[in-house]
Amino acid sequence: MSSPARIIFLDYLRVIACFMVILVHSCEFYYLGDGGIVFRNPGDRLWVSVIDGALREAVPLFVMASSYLLVPLTMGTSAFFKRRFVRVFVPFSIWSVLYAVVPVLAGTADGSIGSRLARLLYTFNDDSGHLWFIYMLIGVYLTMPVISPWLAQVSKRGEQAFLVLWFVSTFWGYLQPALGDVWGKALWNDFHALYYYSGFIGYVVLAHYIREHVHWSTARCLAVGLPLIAVGYAVTAGLFYQHSGVSSDYAYGEQSWNFCTFNVAMTTAGCFLIMRKINCTAPWLYRPVAWVSRASYGIYLMHIFVLGWMYSLISPALSCAPAIFAIAASTFAACIAICALLRLIPGNKWIIG
Repeated sequence: MSSPARIIFLDYLRVIACFMVILVHSCEFYYLGDGGIVFRNPGDRLWVSVIDGALREAVPLFVMASSYLLVPLTMGTSAFFKRRFVRVFVPFSIWSVLYAVVPVLAGTADGSIGSRLARLLYTFNDDSGHLWFIYMLIGVYLTMPVISPWLAQVSKRGEQAFLVLWFVSTFWGYLQPALGDVWGKALWNDFHALYYYSGFIGYVVLAHYIREHVHWSTARCLAVGLPLIAVGYAVTAGLFYQHSGVSSDYAYGEQSWNFCTFNVAMTTAGCFLIMRKINCTAPWLYRPVAWVSRASYGIYLMHIFVLGWMYSLISPALSCAPAIFAIAASTFAACIAICALLRLIPGNKWIIG
């Protein structure tokens, strides 16, 4: 049986988003300190704001890429979960164990191997924080069979109504700290009025809506997408720069960087609209892009192992901005090479997806 035709723009999107994630984690060396946000100098604060503020849509783009062709489900629930189990959960479990064991053997982590393995029964270890994304993605996959029947029959207007309510919910992170409990949230109730319209499920519905109902020309996608990106980026980067200048509190400083804020939703939607118009199939470019796209999950899982080593090699020689890009590029290239080697191993899908 021939494999299904690949969706060209999704391959480009996955590669771009994967590199963006590595850039985000490269930025962390220049602002994360013990107990909060710490900059070595004002220049680092500016560059982290400018660079990292442009990258917050990376995770939502991954969610939209995963959702674009999955919902509504075209197979039974059991078959869907079986495929996701092989593709996502098994490699995630293997790498979770490696992140629990290897740092202890290398002498770079506190705690015993036993305690770190036991922690995996309910969450990730502190030095493998990037694995939070997989827990979230698994949760998204668990909801897909639930929302698929609705997506299969909902009208365009009904889907728009959902997305409007979801977009309103993206202001929660700003309203709740400013006003206290809002929309019915109280000491005895964590679930406010728009709770069930909030979070990453909105990006799943947005991906489906764009696929089904947005059939725009390239000019119109640019006319809509670029202002969304510009406004979203201005809020994302500007608020981080402002907040990080007056407080070292991590939650306050990164308030505008949260993935389900209105500003990140705007940049995500704008980027997705524009990237959807990428259709270059020139073999010299698309073949390597498609290969890296297929390896992107493995790259994501392993990149933290490589990132710290690249930082130790590169940071002494370069200032903040060029170092961030050099660390990310070298990490990306090294992970691609490692994935290429792992592809030579039988059963590599259990390791890198």
